[in-house]
Amino acid sequence: MENKIDFVIPWVDGNDPEWQKQRKSFAAPSMADSDSAVRYRDWDNMQYWFRAVEQFTPWVNRIHFITWGHIPQWLNTDNPKLNIVKHTDYIPEKYLPTFSSHTIELNMHRIEGLSEQFVYFNDDMFILRPMEPTDFFKNGLPCDNFGLNCIYFGHDSAGHFNGSNMEVINTEFKNKNAVMKRDFTKWFSPKNGFRNLMRTFMLLPWSWFPGFYYNHLPSSFLKSTFDTVWEKYYAVLDKTCSDRFRTESNVNQWLMKFWQLCSGTYTVRPDSIGECFHIEESNFDRLCDTIRNTKKSMVCINDTPRTLDFDSKKAAVRECFEAILPDPSSFETV
Repeated sequence: MENKIDFVIPWVDGNDPEWQKQRKSFAAPSMADSDSAVRYRDWDNMQYWFRAVEQFTPWVNRIHFITWGHIPQWLNTDNPKLNIVKHTDYIPEKYLPTFSSHTIELNMHRIEGLSEQFVYFNDDMFILRPMEPTDFFKNGLPCDNFGLNCIYFGHDSAGHFNGSNMEVINTEFKNKNAVMKRDFTKWFSPKNGFRNLMRTFMLLPWSWFPGFYYNHLPSSFLKSTFDTVWEKYYAVLDKTCSDRFRTESNVNQWLMKFWQLCSGTYTVRPDSIGECFHIEESNFDRLCDTIRNTKKSMVCINDTPRTLDFDSKKAAVRECFEAILPDPSSFETV
């Protein structure tokens, strides 16, 4: 397949005593949430991610499974489509060890054998029904949604990272009007959804990019985007990757997404393709209904400090996945 598409997914076993020992041997992070149990606790549902990929996207070329070193006991490491990637395999030595998702993500383009077109999943993002390669890439361009947005700065938010991302974006793409005129049909495509269209319209008077909508779903990337940004803003990315834990001054992998949007290196897909649930009591039943009835093509099950009764919710989510994906995949040992 000439235009092959790889999937990339990181995973961490927060219960691994050796990993815990190494993490605790370094100074405490500056951000309160960087060492929170929420960042590392295991929902024990990764096998359903592999089942979904095998059943709903059998066309995927290869899966690159990023890990500190631990591997799920049930994972069939002999599967020909699976590439186990340790941090030491692709992250420059000077950044190791790292406990920052930003370092893990910003260096993904260095994974040996990674295809030019790849989709990045967090380990809380799942496919729920059959999808085609054109849901992720069309004519060699990543599929995405566009919407201008204001950055929210608040407790447990990504506002600081987005602010740093936008500093780079506005430095590189100084003429917002020129970008808008070039990609007017993309900015105002009905596929972006009414809310994004309204956000974009209301923020048009600003001569600079205030921020972008981020749907917190799997991201389609070109490896060459990472190469370009690293070449042009090495000092910024190097500083982020030098922090062992997430730090407020960091940029993150959203910078690559925003860069593709500003450069016009994307094609628009329906915003309704997926939904992110920041799990709270008020939306948990709707999350379960979305999974059981496969109401979306993709879903993000985002664990937060507001996610209460973790054990019961973990069990409920597993039951939902078991209902739609009961059969083991070839990525599981028998």
